[in-house]
Amino acid sequence: MGRFRHCLLPLLMLPIAMGAMAQERVVQAENVRLDYAQVLNVEPVYQTLRASRTEEVCDELPTLPTTTVHPTREQSRWARFLDSIKGVFSGDDEAKAEDADAQAGQSTEPAKLNCRSVPVEREFRRPIAYDVDYVYKGTKYRSRLAEDPGNRLRIRISVMPYVPTVPPVEAPAP
Repeated sequence: MGRFRHCLLPLLMLPIAMGAMAQERVVQAENVRLDYAQVLNVEPVYQTLRASRTEEVCDELPTLPTTTVHPTREQSRWARFLDSIKGVFSGDDEAKAEDADAQAGQSTEPAKLNCRSVPVEREFRRPIAYDVDYVYKGTKYRSRLAEDPGNRLRIRISVMPYVPTVPPVEAPAP
């Protein structure tokens, strides 16, 4: 009887070892191919950035430009017409007019008073992603992509057989 005791334990463990060997699985290779889906709708996803900076704001006093009319020359249509013709033949009229304004002390910019720094808030929006609705073989899908795909979207199709998981077999309690 003593000899059988040593053999009894391995014989009892044999069914458990056989069950463990039956649970080993073969890893199925994935079948992959590429195809195209029709894009239905693309909606950009925006990121809103807010920035503030200080700008100088001044109260302005309007200045009235003064024009001097030569008393000897009448400013009629003919006089303006002749002045424009003179301007075509002599290219220095604009420079002469600017020099005359500077000599007369006339300024076209308004005077600035009471200047202060004011914070100005600005808001910027930029697209960071795109929500894409597309259809493949009659089924609609939605994905978030980094770029706008256009009319067609290249998709990856993977086909594998479904193998349900089998719960491990528990050994009977002695």
